[in-house]
This record gives sequence, structure tokens and C-alpha cells, in this order.
Amino acid sequence: MTDPGIDSIAVLQERTFGYFTREVNAETGLVKDSTRPDSPASIAASGFACACYAVAADHGIIGRAQAAAQVARALRFLWQAEQSDSPHATGSHGLFYHFLDPRTGRRAWQSEISTVDSAILFAGALVAAGYFDGPSEDECVIRELADALYRRADWRWCVVRDAISHGWRPKQGFLRFDWRGYNEALFVYILALGSPTFAPDPSIYSAWTASYQWRRILGHEYLYAGPLFTHQLAHVWIDFRGIQDEYMRAKKIDYFENSRRATLVQQEYAKRNPRKFKGYGSDSWGISASDGPGPFGGVIRQGKRRFYGYRARGVPFGPDDGTLAPWALVASLPFAPELVVPAMYQLNRSYPELTGRYGYESSFNPTYGDSGNAGWVCEWHYAIDQGPVVLMVENYLSGLVWRTLRNSPYIRDGLRRAGFSGGWLGSDGART
Repeated sequence: MTDPGIDSIAVLQERTFGYFTREVNAETGLVKDSTRPDSPASIAASGFACACYAVAADHGIIGRAQAAAQVARALRFLWQAEQSDSPHATGSHGLFYHFLDPRTGRRAWQSEISTVDSAILFAGALVAAGYFDGPSEDECVIRELADALYRRADWRWCVVRDAISHGWRPKQGFLRFDWRGYNEALFVYILALGSPTFAPDPSIYSAWTASYQWRRILGHEYLYAGPLFTHQLAHVWIDFRGIQDEYMRAKKIDYFENSRRATLVQQEYAKRNPRKFKGYGSDSWGISASDGPGPFGGVIRQGKRRFYGYRARGVPFGPDDGTLAPWALVASLPFAPELVVPAMYQLNRSYPELTGRYGYESSFNPTYGDSGNAGWVCEWHYAIDQGPVVLMVENYLSGLVWRTLRNSPYIRDGLRRAGFSGGWLGSDGART
């Protein structure tokens, strides 16, 4: 891949999609969280897969019947899997554990019931349900079970301290952290509020936006969050162009423009490069949640510098250790293609070793080590990186995911109950 025009972006999308056809359990349909040898499946990986199979079918990367069969297999398994308070179940109250044994679907790694990862499953399933609208048995099953899985999720149970909790563990209860401050949970709140069965009171959305931080950083005013993925994940699913909630109406922009400004801040930070990392520049950026040179979840030192393992890196306040994530760069295509396409040219020209079996390698750090121009390169791929590449490339190329969920009554209801109006949603933003 040497030319990041439309054709080669499509090639990147196809290679990236390969993750979801190979890193999957053939019996359960559950997708591995990463390519690490000991990796369990994750519910988010399986959610991304549902939507990615729809995109792949639309492009003829995989046959429609084969794609529908794979999605139906996963949804059947998740619908039938144990939902209880047992620490060995697959989920509880209609939501799912973050990590699952790919063969049995049982909870893995003592993980939590995760609200955001469950929401990724529901969003992906709703995309698949909207796309697979044919009469075949598998396509009918997709529509039936995507709807049933979404309706079963008890979002009221998740609301503690007037906010949606990050998650819950058996015997320990809800985690200490809730979704507050602007972050990727924008779509979690919308999915929760759109539920026809267990929607929480819409007041939780106003309480959430009250915790936002509007800041002026590196010449741009925007709703602040440091890691780039926090400005991307909700936009994987929902078309925020031209629609506004009460907070954004007061700021006279929308969340799409906000993510564009966050992308501009990323580029400006890399251009200024205040920490003097190797490889940063106006066409070399992408600082987000990613693996790094340090031990998994740990820190190592090289001289006066500290390097982290897997960490949600962000700008301009850090953490930042010189690690760049190509997937995060590509996932900003819909917001600022005039910045992303030149950066992809630069990436391809300067670091050809970063193009592999599943598209771009997950992350790299030119400052650390001396094993070539790219320095340290992550040897693993992560499903939560691969999914946004496939889907945000598609939103850039055709808007398929956005169009599909614009037609979902659940998404429309969730947006209206959160106070959104305008654009494709219409003028009625009253909470219902």
C-alpha cells in the first residue's frame, strides 16, 4: 500500500477486516480481543465484527450469505448464553462481561460487566440488523436477535450515583467509576436512552453534560478529552453532523465539528512536539489508547524518559511517550481527510514496515529502541483498533454505517430523549 487514495484506502479496509475472519471461534462466533497467544474473546470485538461483516458484504469482500451466517452464529450464541449473577456466566441483566472464553463464552480474566463494551455489541448488532434486511433464515435471525439482545439490556440497573457506571463485578458490585466528563460514552448514553424497555430517566444525560470541560488548547476551542479515540468511538456509529444537544447548541457547533477540532489539536501538538519525540510532525500523529514499549500495564525507563505499556495516551497533557497509533490516525478520516490522507502518505513512505497482514500495525514508537526507522513496533493487533478502521473508512467512503443507524428508531429515540434536534433528526428534540 503506497498511495492512500480511495483505492488503497479500500485495500487497507479489506486487509483490516481480515482480523475478524481469522481471529474468531468457528463454533461460538466470538472474536478474540487481540492476537496475543493467550487472548480471550471480548464482547466489543464481537460487536465490531457484526458491523464489519455488513460492510464487507456490501463491498463483496465476503459473500452476503457467508457474512450473515457468521453474524447470526454469534448472536445466537450470545442470546442463549447464561445471564445471571454467577461469576462464570456470560453476562448479567442483559449486559456482558468485557472478556469471555472464546470456546465457552464464560467470563474470563475476572473481568467486569462492561457498559461501554456491551454498548459496542448492541451498536454493531443494530448495524447488522439494519443492513441484513433479506428473507433468508440467517438474516431474519439477525434482525430478531439484535432487537432481542438490545431490548434485554437493563440500563436502569447500570445507573448509580446519577450516572451510568463503567461496570459491575460479582460480589464486589458496581465499579468506583461512572461515565462522567466528555469521553467515548456519548453513544452509551444514547443507546441507553433509546431502550424501549429499560431506558433510564433522561436527566442522567443533562447530569453527564454538566461534567464537560470546554477548553481552548493550541489555538482551538473544543470539548476536551485527551486520547483521540474518545473523539471517534461514538462517531463510528452515529452521524452527528448537523444535530445538536442543548450543550452543543449553546456552543454553536456539533459533536462532529468538535471531533474535527480535536483532530486539529492532535496535528498541532505533533507539529510543535514539546517533548521532542522522534517522528512527530504535521504529517505524523495519532496519539490515543494503544500498546507501547513498556510491559503490559507497566512502565520502563530509558535514560530520562518513561515508556508505558497499554495506556490511553492523550494530548496535550499526556500521558505521551512517543507512541503513535496508525489506526487512530485513519479513524479520523471522516473529520479531516485533508490532514489524514497526507499523514497516510507520510506513514507509508517513512515506515513501510508498518503495513502487515491486518493492515497497519497497531502502534509504534520511533523514539524507543533501534530496530529500524519505526523503532519499537507492537507485535499484536487489537480488535478495538481494527473495528474503527473498517467502520470509519466506510463512513468516509460511503456513510453506510451512519445511514443504517439513522434509520434505527432506537437511535432516533435515544437522541431525542437526550435533547438532540436538527439536521437529519428533524426539529423535535423534546425529551419523551
